[in-house]
Amino acid sequence: MTLPQLVVRNAAEHPELPALSWRTPDGGGTTLTWAEVGEHTARLAAGYAAHGVGRGDHVLLMASDRAEHWLSDLALARLGAVPVSVYGTSAPAQIAHIARNCRAALAVVEGAAQAAVWEPLLRDAGTPLARLVVMEPGEEGDHLPYTALTGAEVPEEFGKALDGARPDDPLTVVYTSGTTGEPKGVVLSHRQVLANARALDAVVDLPPHVEHISYLPFAHIAERMLGIYLPCHRASHVHLCPDPAAVAGVVREIRPRQFFGVPRIWEKLAAAVRAGLSLLPAEQQKAVKEAAEVARAHVACRERGETPPVELEASYAAVREGVLLPLLRAGGLDRVTWAASASAPMPLDVVRFWAGFGIVVMDAWGLTETTGVATTNSPRTGFRLGSVGRPVASVEVRTAGDGELEVRGESVFSGYLRPDGSVEGAVDAEGWLRTGDIGRIDEDGYVWVTDRKKEMIITSTGKNVSPALVENALKEHPLIGQALVHGDGRSYLVALLVLDAEAAPAWAAAHGVDAGPDPAALVAHPVVRREVDRAVAAANSRLNRTEQVKRYRLLAEEWGPATGELTPSLKMRRRVIRDRYADEITGLYED
Repeated sequence: MTLPQLVVRNAAEHPELPALSWRTPDGGGTTLTWAEVGEHTARLAAGYAAHGVGRGDHVLLMASDRAEHWLSDLALARLGAVPVSVYGTSAPAQIAHIARNCRAALAVVEGAAQAAVWEPLLRDAGTPLARLVVMEPGEEGDHLPYTALTGAEVPEEFGKALDGARPDDPLTVVYTSGTTGEPKGVVLSHRQVLANARALDAVVDLPPHVEHISYLPFAHIAERMLGIYLPCHRASHVHLCPDPAAVAGVVREIRPRQFFGVPRIWEKLAAAVRAGLSLLPAEQQKAVKEAAEVARAHVACRERGETPPVELEASYAAVREGVLLPLLRAGGLDRVTWAASASAPMPLDVVRFWAGFGIVVMDAWGLTETTGVATTNSPRTGFRLGSVGRPVASVEVRTAGDGELEVRGESVFSGYLRPDGSVEGAVDAEGWLRTGDIGRIDEDGYVWVTDRKKEMIITSTGKNVSPALVENALKEHPLIGQALVHGDGRSYLVALLVLDAEAAPAWAAAHGVDAGPDPAALVAHPVVRREVDRAVAAANSRLNRTEQVKRYRLLAEEWGPATGELTPSLKMRRRVIRDRYADEITGLYED
């Protein structure tokens, strides 16, 4: 099948089921059923066609997770066009590169602020962009208002021509977030996307038509799969959250059965819960700690593939009902049956923290080029904490001689888009894709990812060090929210450490540190400095000599996408951080 056929099927077979919900500016809410989604996207497709969009044309979309973005994506797919979402935090040079690479004549943006970034491209002779559409009412200026697309009638002949995409036609182009170099356009077909959707459905255990909170950018392959494609495959219900910072409130309101977050999201949620727990009376903290030990023992049995003993099952049921569920309910996570993470190595201490609440974060691994998930842990087929699980049915995975993971299968991408519209293949003669990740596969088929090959540190003594391994060890202490390890070509490792914005003030309050609201004051406080020294020493005690951090610099300001140190998918841009803090890093190597 193709994505448009799934939309048509859902409208016919599940017309009254909710498909899409979002909050309106007045604080109310709107929900569209699948029948309404079918009607709305048909009219919207006619509107795009009336303004010159045809089969095979690329259309650029830059907006938050709002209804116009989601509906346009489906409408363009039904038209046979190719929607291309662009990160809202993209620099002007990246936007220009993407516009030239995909040769789009039309871009749809959220409001006046985004339009101002795109307008120079309308005057650029080297960019084929000819028109902007602005979603936000009253902010269109000289550009086409989005409402001009939505009121079109659907002529009978046009309606017959809809949904004619073929399985091997491009469904989307997803641009890599660019931790280094310019973004590459990953071409994904209907066949590849739906093969991945089927493979994921086979390893998760969720009720039919399950709800999903969409808060990550649609330019990220994870949200495209979880927030657009899988809901069409499952006829499920998407709740849009345009502001990722507000997702905790939406989780409390929806109480979802599934929740996906990149590692930084799970880290921040854990830090917030730890901060809250630290304020409880000592007796309650003791009860939570004891309940967490029971929950972890229960998870350990499941991890080994064993049925928990009757006594443990009874103890877990009691502490879950009496201690853990009330805490989870306060955060809206009490109904979660499938929790997942991907995009970067998940710190094991964070996984164990959530296991203490009975929530097993099923770590997964994949690339944009593998249509998202290639391997995953699963409550249905088994899991190993610290691994990224086993290959899903749509791919096979092997290791090359140097330890690089390679993937092939029906959900591996078509290739990278060239400016002339052709596709540059990236697999070898046997169909294997080199992923750039170093890892191993154990005797039970579980994949363990060490780090990105290009990010491995080679010291001056020739030793290889995984920075992610060291960084995750450092972040096990709640005070340390972010870490970057450096040491390429050097005789020892140094680190930049960032205080956790949520956990550090709570830790300070619990330990009688009165430094005021200024993070810089916390960084300078001697009690905090001594605790961070202990945290680094504790991490070093679990690492071999080559991996140990000899010196560090403690920073107050968190890294983020807005300031450029993180990608929109919250991965570190190591080169940016190293360049920005070059003097500090150099100082750590000076006597």
